[in-house]
Amino acid sequence: MYPPDICQTARMSRDKRFDGLFYVAVRSTGIYCRPICPAPAAKEHNVQYYQHAHQAALAGFRPCLRCRPDASPGSYPWLGAQTTALRGKKLIDQGQWREGGLPVLAARLGVSQSYISQLFKRHYGIAPGQYAQFVQCQFAKQLLQQTQLKITDIAFASGFNSVRRFNDAFKQLLKLTPSDIRSRKSPTQQHINLFLSFRPPYDWPSMQQFLAKRAVDPVEWVDSNSYGRTFEYASCKGQFNAVFDRAKQGFWVDITLTDWSHLQAVVANIRRVLDLDADTEVINQQLHRAFGESLPLKQGLRLPGIWEPFEAGIRAVLGQQVSVSAARQLSKTLVASLGDEGRYFPSAHQVAQSELSFFKMPARRKQALIDLARHVSSHGIDDVDAWLTIKGIGPWTVNYAKMRGLSDPDIYLGGDLGVKKALQHLPSLDPEACAPFRSYLTFQLWQQL
Repeated sequence: MYPPDICQTARMSRDKRFDGLFYVAVRSTGIYCRPICPAPAAKEHNVQYYQHAHQAALAGFRPCLRCRPDASPGSYPWLGAQTTALRGKKLIDQGQWREGGLPVLAARLGVSQSYISQLFKRHYGIAPGQYAQFVQCQFAKQLLQQTQLKITDIAFASGFNSVRRFNDAFKQLLKLTPSDIRSRKSPTQQHINLFLSFRPPYDWPSMQQFLAKRAVDPVEWVDSNSYGRTFEYASCKGQFNAVFDRAKQGFWVDITLTDWSHLQAVVANIRRVLDLDADTEVINQQLHRAFGESLPLKQGLRLPGIWEPFEAGIRAVLGQQVSVSAARQLSKTLVASLGDEGRYFPSAHQVAQSELSFFKMPARRKQALIDLARHVSSHGIDDVDAWLTIKGIGPWTVNYAKMRGLSDPDIYLGGDLGVKKALQHLPSLDPEACAPFRSYLTFQLWQQL
C-alpha cells in the first residue's frame, strides 16, 4: 500500500497507472472510488485509502456508480507474489469456490482449512468465504450493468445457489440492491457484451501479430483490432470476440455460452489469455534493472495465452522441429479431423481415442501426442511437470505449455531457437536476474528478432 501522500497525489492527478493499485473511500458520501474517478475530488480530510476494494466494502462503503471500482484492473501487489494465500485468491477469482468451498480450496492448495483461513486473515484481513462472496457480488454487479441477462441467470452465473441468497449478499456487501442498477433493456440469454479493462500500456500490435501468426482456423480468428475463439469449459461450449479499445484501456468482449453458470470462470480465463492483469511497468522496471540499456524493451508487452494447458501442450508437440506456419497447419488438420463440429479444439479424450492416421509425421511424434492425451485424460492438468515422464516430451514443450497454457510469468525458454538467436547480440544476459518475470524476458527476446 502506498503512503497517503502518494495516494493523494495520484488521485488528484487521476494518474491511470495507479488504477487498481488502491481505492479512495469518501466518508462524507459513503462511497468508494477508483483513483481515476471523474467526479470532483473530495477534500483530503474526508478521504480514507484502501489497498483492496473488498476492504472498503467491509468498512461500510458502497461502490461508486460512476467510475465503477469493479471495472478496475487487478493490482500487481495482489497478483504478483507466489504465495499460498495468493494461489487461493486466484482460485476464488476464477470461480473455483463454487466447486466445493473451503474444503476443496484447501485440498487444491495442499494445506488445512484452518491454515488457509489464517493466511487470508493475515494477508487480506478477510476470511476466504467472505472474499468469495465479495468476488461473486462484484462480478454480478458487472453483469447487471453491462449485460441483459435476467437477474436469476446472473445470480447463478455469479456462483449463488439461490436468488434470495444473491439479493441478501448483494445488499449487505455493496449497500445496493440488484434492482438499483439493473439495466432496463429486454433480457436475452444468447449473448452478452462485457468491458474488461487493463492497466496501460498495452502493446496490442505485438499481441495481435503473435496471435495472428499462430491462429488455428476456425478455432481462432484475428483481425487488426480483435481476437476471438471457440472454447469448451467444463460441460459447456462457447466463443468470445475481444475488440481492443485503446482510448478506454480495455477490451469489449462479446461472449456466447451454453451454460451461464460457468461465466465467472470463463471471464477469468479470457483475462488470462489476453494477460489483462499484468503490471507491465513493474515488470519492465525489473528487466531494466537486470540489463539496463543492453536490452531495448518494448513497453506494454503481454503474454499471449492459450485457452488451456492441454491445447498448449498439443500445439507445442506439433511445433517441434517445424516452422510456425507448418505447426499451424498441423493444428488445423487436428481440429478438422477430431474437433467437435470441426471448430472446437479436440479434447484429451478425443485425441486419446484416435490413431492420428491423418497426420503425415513420424510415428514417434504421433505416439507422444496420444500418450499426452491419455495422461491428461487419466490425471488431469494440475501437474504439467509430470508430462516429462512421457517419451517425446521434453522441458521446452512443458515450459511452453506452462507459459502459454497457464500464463506462468516466470518461464525462460533458454533452449528455444529464437531466444538463442536473440542472445547472440546480448552475450552478458543473466536470465536469473529477471525472476519472477522470465516469461516476459522470453517474449522481449523474441521481439528482438
